[in-house]
Amino acid sequence: MDCTVLKFNHCGRKLYSFDKNRLQTENTGRKCPICQEQMRFSLLEAPVIVPCPFRNGHKVRCAFLIGSSLGPAFLSEWQDSELHVGLTNSQGVVYSYTSSGVQREEQGWEQCLCVPLVPPGTGRDSLAGTLWDSELEQFSLLSTWSPHRFEEEREFGSCCYGFALSFLNQLRRAEGRESVTRDDFTQQHVLPHVKTASKYITIYQEIHQHGFYVADL
Repeated sequence: MDCTVLKFNHCGRKLYSFDKNRLQTENTGRKCPICQEQMRFSLLEAPVIVPCPFRNGHKVRCAFLIGSSLGPAFLSEWQDSELHVGLTNSQGVVYSYTSSGVQREEQGWEQCLCVPLVPPGTGRDSLAGTLWDSELEQFSLLSTWSPHRFEEEREFGSCCYGFALSFLNQLRRAEGRESVTRDDFTQQHVLPHVKTASKYITIYQEIHQHGFYVADL
């Protein structure tokens, strides 16, 4: 998904298109797909860029990542493809549990959904990152996450998600906080990102197929 998506209002509707015709849209007038009139905008009405929900996970420190080996288009809530999750350390290395054991990857998560877990810009940020890295590395070495346990974990619906959530709960308990259930973590942190991505994917695919996408205000 390399094209930038623009949003603008016309004919009482929200319209979306790719950025490749931005200058034409803002100035001389690209025709409105609804009324076929040339569109002109004031400064306040100018098209705005729709933020892409997919980020380079290797550049988001101490985060929970959601990815797909088939690409970001398969991160929609309407896709049946199997998703993969991982955790980044403070250097952007992604730890994830697979049938080969815990992987440490410096590439491959360039287009994924990211849930930051350590607030940036705080006074404890550097210290928190150092502790996170140490705890994550030690946690990844536990026999629980050995290759031969993978199918067993999968049978109980755990695998990569279980690895990530178990680590987060270990940190929560060390801080004197209660563990979070899989359902609660999914509802609070995962689903909002997946729903945003799903809407973006729908808009992107419609523009790619028809040249534009129209929605109600």
